Amino acid sequence: MKNNQPLLDDLSSQIQKLRHLMVLSADIYGFGSLEVLRYSQELDELIIQFQLQNR
Repeated sequence: MKNNQPLLDDLSSQIQKLRHLMVLSADIYGFGSLEVLRYSQELDELIIQFQLQNR
């Protein structure tokens, strides 16, 4: 069994930072802005990566 913990920790950190940026952008530009949409898509990709590594 591989030890994925360092990768999971890194992905978790990236997810938290990106989530924070998305919320800040939503406060500034509104939830429907292209910037927030871009952050949301990136966040979705990271969450999928995390879930695949966490099996």
